Amino acid sequence: MNILHELQSRFAAALADLTDNPEPFAAMVRPSQDGKFGDFQANCAMPMAKQNGVNPRELALKICERLNVSDLVEPPEVAGPGFINLQLKDDFLLAEVQRSFSDERLGVARVNTPKDIVLDFSSPNVAKPMHVGHLRSSVIGDALQRTLKFLGHRVISDNHTGDWGTQFGMIIYGYKNFVDSAAYEKDPVAELARLYRLVNSLSEYHSAVSGLPGLEERLKAAKSELLFNEGNADPADKKAKKALKKQRSEVQSLESKIEGQRAKIASVESDPELKALADAHPGIARSARDETARLHAGDPENLRLWKEFVPECVESLNRVYERLDVHFDKTLGESAYQPLLSDVVADLKAKGLAKESDGAICVFIPGNAAPFIVQKADGAFTYATTDLATVQFRVREFDANSMLYVVDARQSEHFKLLFETVRLWLGVEVELVHVSFGTVMGDDRKPFKTRSGDTVGLESLLDEAVSKAREIVASNDDSKTDEDGRPTPELDESTRDEISQIVGIGGIKYADLHHNRESDYVFDWDKMLAKTGDTATYMQYAYARIQGIFRRGEVDVEALRQHDTPILIEEPAERSLVLKLLRFEEALDAMASEYRPNILTQYLFELAGELTTFYDRCPVLKAEEERVRTSRLKLIDFAGRVIRQGLDLLGIQVCDRM
Repeated sequence: MNILHELQSRFAAALADLTDNPEPFAAMVRPSQDGKFGDFQANCAMPMAKQNGVNPRELALKICERLNVSDLVEPPEVAGPGFINLQLKDDFLLAEVQRSFSDERLGVARVNTPKDIVLDFSSPNVAKPMHVGHLRSSVIGDALQRTLKFLGHRVISDNHTGDWGTQFGMIIYGYKNFVDSAAYEKDPVAELARLYRLVNSLSEYHSAVSGLPGLEERLKAAKSELLFNEGNADPADKKAKKALKKQRSEVQSLESKIEGQRAKIASVESDPELKALADAHPGIARSARDETARLHAGDPENLRLWKEFVPECVESLNRVYERLDVHFDKTLGESAYQPLLSDVVADLKAKGLAKESDGAICVFIPGNAAPFIVQKADGAFTYATTDLATVQFRVREFDANSMLYVVDARQSEHFKLLFETVRLWLGVEVELVHVSFGTVMGDDRKPFKTRSGDTVGLESLLDEAVSKAREIVASNDDSKTDEDGRPTPELDESTRDEISQIVGIGGIKYADLHHNRESDYVFDWDKMLAKTGDTATYMQYAYARIQGIFRRGEVDVEALRQHDTPILIEEPAERSLVLKLLRFEEALDAMASEYRPNILTQYLFELAGELTTFYDRCPVLKAEEERVRTSRLKLIDFAGRVIRQGLDLLGIQVCDRM
């Protein structure tokens, strides 16, 4: 049972005769921040009283008279100007914890009205190795997939890979002109990645060379204008000060762009081989685009190369997904939708939504300055066209009534235009949500990169995580001693390797998931694998400690679960742990409704903290009475199962020993 939702529902019924819109006021029932005010607190009387011009305390008392919660809570108490404090009955808690303990779903109900959800996440370009930028979409999307399915929604996860875009034109051009045949034979994906980087680097070089003079002229003019305005501005004029601040920001932005362009030029001109290639291929960017156009037009040679490249690239991606334990129901790349694109544009034009603008076909959304371009002036289709075809396909083929896109926040404008175009075009009731997320940052507060300036590869990141975890696992195990101080390590080398994989990969995932997904975060190895604090390792140790108690006590866990001794609440720490365990469904519901895995990580962190307090105050194996010992063993077993299930929904494994 979701106790919070149940209380809010009871309040909504009590408030129905007191306000025309009870739901927002019922939603003001919240868990108490301080136990001395009960388990839950309702703060709705004050805003309702202000709205109706009545005394808030008197209104709170009237709400309590109408409230039907006697089966759940002790008589509600009104405090201060109108706070309503709610203390759950111990009898109710005991009945619920016993029911949940015996339930394979740990008391978590399936939703009454399941949605048909397509969950679009990860979506890398298959022609390039995955890098740290793909981490967030992959692990956030997988956590949402697991949780939504567990709650009973019908979910189709789709890895909408980039297998048809301009990167293939770059690779095909690179293959035709620069391929190292021996390297390609040995490791096709690594060589294709090198070719992509080479073509991209040469293209950016020529773009920088041609664009730098214009940027320098703009900077010179901007500095001159800023200098003039600074010398003539009235210090008391707030509007002028604001304008100067904006101008300084523009100057800094231009300086940063120029610095970046000069770096691109220097990286090529400082390398004689690269410079020679750049001089020999002055129109490389245009030539790569031409290769893309030929591929899309069905050129036999380019299609042959594409069909040769894609399986190798996909296999490389799948190896990373296997390590991450991330899986998809569908993998439908951009190429799957190519046959539909011309019909999409034709239908948009027929419905008067798409119009020609400077040779391109665009959808103009009222209130948006930028158009949604669905066909370029040269006839090529765009990501927008593919995304529209994808939505149409998912509605028709999957009966989807909800689509979630786990994509970088920098794509917000694209999704805003996409969703509005879908609304105008298809005219169907479908929920479209951009589940946006921030950037993984380095210590310098810039996107996480290697010392050479390349984006960190995801495989190398996972390798390093496992390596660091191996050092920690070995150190912890080697430090174990008996009563006489003699070393007593418990783990053999293969077990250490297995645990290191679980701890390392789990640490990487949890370090991402425990942040608010919309926030940028700084990647920190030490914090990620710490045994204390809000980390996967802390939660994994909490689970392993429970299994260790069972081993030391020679507890038959299956027999324990069938034992007729009930769970008891005789100490405050027992009650607090029971209440936290019974809020598991609440945490999952909140995570699923807001698409925020950090809600679940916060719950698990707080649960592990409650366990620590419980151990300090409530002996388990050394409990004086057998009934108390059995009850406490049941409590920690329940807690262990909740931790294991919660981490599993985040895509993180546990170990019995650490």
